[in-house]
Amino acid sequence: MSGVTSRTLRHYDEIGLLRPAYAAANGYRYYGQDELLRLQQILVLRELGVGLPEIGRILDEQTDRLAALRSHHKRLLEERDRLATLAATVARTIGEIEGGRMGNVKINRPENLFEGFDNAQYADEARERWPEQFAQSQRKAASLTEEEAEQLQRESTAAMIRMAEFMAAGTPVEDGAVQAEIHEHYVGVCRFWTPDATAYACLGRMYVDDGRFTATYNKIAVGLAAYYRDAIEVYARTRLS
Repeated sequence: MSGVTSRTLRHYDEIGLLRPAYAAANGYRYYGQDELLRLQQILVLRELGVGLPEIGRILDEQTDRLAALRSHHKRLLEERDRLATLAATVARTIGEIEGGRMGNVKINRPENLFEGFDNAQYADEARERWPEQFAQSQRKAASLTEEEAEQLQRESTAAMIRMAEFMAAGTPVEDGAVQAEIHEHYVGVCRFWTPDATAYACLGRMYVDDGRFTATYNKIAVGLAAYYRDAIEVYARTRLS
C-alpha cells in the first residue's frame, strides 16, 4: 500500500528504524497500526530530505505522536508553498522564453533615477491612505541632510539595477541572492516605517497595481515592478510571517 519494497522494509528492520510487529515462522513480517503510522512518518520525513539516522532519532525521541504529525503537516504545507512559488517562477520564465523576451531585457543604468524627483505631488494621497506611516516617514525624511538624501536615492537606483540583472538572468525570486537584496530593501523601508508581513506584501503589490510605481521601476527594465512584487511576497511569507 505504501509503495515501499520488501527490501527497504528489511533494511529499516536491520538498522532499527522500523521493526515489524512480529515475524512468522516462514519469515513473513507483519505490521500493525503503530508500525504503519511510524512508516508514514518515516516517508514524510524522507520527502522533506531528512536522512535515515536523523529520522530514527526524531521518532525515538517523540513522546506525542499527534503533536509530531502536526509538526510534519506544517512542514509539508511550507514545502508545498515553496514548491508552488518555484513552479510559478519557472512557468513565468517559460512564458518569457516562449515569448522571446528572455535574454533581451534592456537594463537602463542611471546614476540616480530619483534625481529631481518631487514626491510632494503624492503627499496628500499618502497622508490620507496611510496617516500613521506617512507621519513617521515624514519625520525621518526631515532628519536627513541633503547629502544623505542624495546618497539614499543613488543606493535605491543601484539596488533596482541589481534586481534587474537578476531578472534578466532568469534568477528565481526565492533564490538566496535575490532574497538578500530584498532584505536590504526591507531594511531601507524600515528606516522610515516598519511594515509587518501583510503591509510589506501590499507594498510589493502596489508596485504593480499603481501605474506610477510601475512606470518608475520599468524605467530600469520592463517587468521589474512585477519581479519586485513576487520577490517581496516570498520575503514577507518566509521572513516576516
